Amino acid sequence: MSFSPRVTVVVPCRDDAEFLDACLTALAAQTHPADRVIVVDNASTDASAAVARAHGVDVIEEPLVGIWPAAARGYDEARGTADIIARLDADSRPHPDWIARLVRAFVADPGLGVLTGGAEFYGASPLVNYLGEHWYVGGGHYWIKKFLGIPLVFGSNFAMRTSVWNRVRDQVDRTNAGIHDDLDLTIRLRPSDGVRYDPELRMPVSARPLTTQRGLWRRVWRVVPTFAASWPEGAAWHRRADAASSGSRDFDDVSADIWSPVDDDWTPEFGR
Repeated sequence: MSFSPRVTVVVPCRDDAEFLDACLTALAAQTHPADRVIVVDNASTDASAAVARAHGVDVIEEPLVGIWPAAARGYDEARGTADIIARLDADSRPHPDWIARLVRAFVADPGLGVLTGGAEFYGASPLVNYLGEHWYVGGGHYWIKKFLGIPLVFGSNFAMRTSVWNRVRDQVDRTNAGIHDDLDLTIRLRPSDGVRYDPELRMPVSARPLTTQRGLWRRVWRVVPTFAASWPEGAAWHRRADAASSGSRDFDDVSADIWSPVDDDWTPEFGR
C-alpha cells in the first residue's frame, strides 16, 4: 500500500437527517480528510439525501431497506476509488483524528486487513452509556473473539482494506435485513485477514438503541438469525477445522477468562 492510501468513508443512512448533519460535519473536520465520503440513502423519507448533498458528499441510493443492503452497496461503490474502506453510521460523531489513526495503522502494519474499535455512547444516562460501552460493545468484542477467534467488527467504527471486501462480498448475506451486518461480516473473516481491535480507537455514537428494553432486546436477539444465516460457517468446530487446514494460529488462544477491554489483539505501533 502507498504511504498515503486512499480512504473512502461509507455512511449508511435511513431517515436520520439531523444525526447525519452532525456526522458529516465531524468528517469535514478531520485532520486527515477522507478522499471520498459516500452516503447510502436507504429509502429515506426525510431530508437525509438533501443534507448529504449540502455537505458535498456522494449520495448513492439503495432501495432495499436494511443495514446490510445499504452498507454493502456503499462498499461496492467504494471499491474502485479506495485502498481503505472506512465505515461509521449516521449517528456517529468521529473524533478529529479518526481517519488519521486509521491511515497510520494500515501504513504501519502491512498485515492489517481490518481495524475496529470501541464506542463512546452519548444521549443517555451515564449508567446506560457506561453499560453500552463496557458490556454491550466491549463484551461483544470479548465473546465473539472467544467464539470466532477474531474480534467483533463494530459496524459504527471500523475500516478494512478493499481487498478484504473483494474476498468476502459474495460470501456475506448482504440482502438480509434481519441480521447484524457487522457480525455477519465478522463471521466471514478469518485470522489470516489480519483483524485487529484497538480500544483506543473510540467512536462517539448515539445510545438510542440501548434506552428501551425493546430496542436492546431486538439487537441482542438478532445475533441468533445472524449465526443461523451463516451456518455452519460460524460454527466453532467449522472454524477450527478451517484454521487448522490453513495453518492459522489457534483462535481459542485467549489469555484471560474475565473480560477486560485490553484483552484483544492490538495493532502494532498504533494506539498505545
